[in-house]
Amino acid sequence: MKYFVIILLLFFNLAAEQTKQDLTIGAGPYFQSEPYKGASTLVLPSPVIFFDNSVVYARWSRFGVYFLGDKKENFSWGLSLTVQPRTLGYKASDSDYLKGMHNRDSTLEGGIAFSAGYKNSTYIEIMLLADVLSKYNSWISQIEVGDTYKVGNFTLYPSAVVLYQPRKFVDYYYGVKNSEATLNRPAYTPNGGFSFAVQTYVKYPLTQKLSAFLNLRADRIPNSAYNSPLVNNKFIYSGLASLMYTFEY
Repeated sequence: MKYFVIILLLFFNLAAEQTKQDLTIGAGPYFQSEPYKGASTLVLPSPVIFFDNSVVYARWSRFGVYFLGDKKENFSWGLSLTVQPRTLGYKASDSDYLKGMHNRDSTLEGGIAFSAGYKNSTYIEIMLLADVLSKYNSWISQIEVGDTYKVGNFTLYPSAVVLYQPRKFVDYYYGVKNSEATLNRPAYTPNGGFSFAVQTYVKYPLTQKLSAFLNLRADRIPNSAYNSPLVNNKFIYSGLASLMYTFEY
């Protein structure tokens, strides 16, 4: 772990030019409910990294490199190449109902992102991402709008998200092939559709450098996904609890 932190610091130092930067690193448990019948909630350890020096950035588990943009006192914008994990899917062994299904794997998505911010508070981000590992063999698009609020010592970062998930995405994660069909699980080929989400980050300082960090999110899956015989919940709930330490270098 210490070698990972050293390499990470060296990487960001090379990209930071000659200005002081904040690098925030943490880790904690991540949970995600599963919409599939009988499947248990996913729980796994997750690193948390926040950094942005107008050249490279890290936002939780998403990383990017700017190739165009501008930063002024009250307004900034940027175009970047970005990559992020997609934690969705199941194993046939996850529940009795899923037995006989082929596994559906999580994947890595990469593409282009446009972001703009006003007074380091209000922001909008638009992304077009493709499946890098060729699991669902398609792309998704996403728009997120958020703001920043102070409530006592708490800092809140609420946002709303709209995603378009095309047919190949929805079919991979929610479809049932003819070869997988049973009397209780008919074949199903869904269409693409829109998914909607709301989330917030919550940050609370414990010391000058150490802080508690929380993320809570709810995603409403597309109607065509909810109509799948595999699914019994319209919503996916996820979150993270973490301790974070901020370095300045």
